[in-house]
Order: sequence, then C-alpha cells, then structure tokens
Amino acid sequence: MKIAIPVNEDSGLQSTICEHFGHTPYFAFVDLEKDEIKAIKIIVNPFENHAPGEVPGFVKENGAQVMVARGMGGRAVSFFEQFGIQVVKGVDGNIENIINRLVEGKLISVDSYEPSDKSHDHNC
Repeated sequence: MKIAIPVNEDSGLQSTICEHFGHTPYFAFVDLEKDEIKAIKIIVNPFENHAPGEVPGFVKENGAQVMVARGMGGRAVSFFEQFGIQVVKGVDGNIENIINRLVEGKLISVDSYEPSDKSHDHNC
C-alpha cells in the first residue's frame, strides 16, 4: 500500500504533516508492505497554484491508495474518492508517528480539527 502525506520539510520519517495539503512544500509517498515501511520518497510539490482536482490526480499518478491530511474540504475529498483514493483527515504528527498509528489501526479520520492558523480561509 502506498500512502501520500503532505509534509512541511524533507526530513525523512521526522517530516511533519502540513496543515494545508494543496499548498504543502512537499509530498511524502510511503510504501508499506506487511506493516513495514519499504520505501519513502519525499518530493517537492509541483503546484505553485492548483486547480480543483490537480492534487488528487498527482497523488494518483504517484500510485497512492491513501491520502492522509490535516484538513480537507468536501470537494477535494470527492476528487480523491473518484480516483479510488481513501482519505484520512484530521491527522497530525510526523510521518513515523502517522505510519505507526496506521499500522496499529489507530489512525482515525476526523471530520474537523482545530487549525493552528486561525486566519487560514482557503477552501480546497
């Protein structure tokens, strides 16, 4: 299984999830096999600005079956679902912590979360 996670930096497993998946500096793609990380690839977000559906298309092109995010609007969730990508939202932490919770069955999607940036009003 391949998991996509928007991250703030390229620090391997210690990279922290980015609050805004569409404007994240990087995307991490984590390959899991039998509950073990087999590979991790962190790449620069290719979109300075994105149109609706572009990020889900990019995630699909990179082979992800699961998209983990802090927050995400319903329209973006619909695009991911159209591509057959499961969305888990309301998640925080670094890649290592997120994958450990996923493997343990403790990564739960939450419909709302408290953003750290109260002025953030972009709705993807």
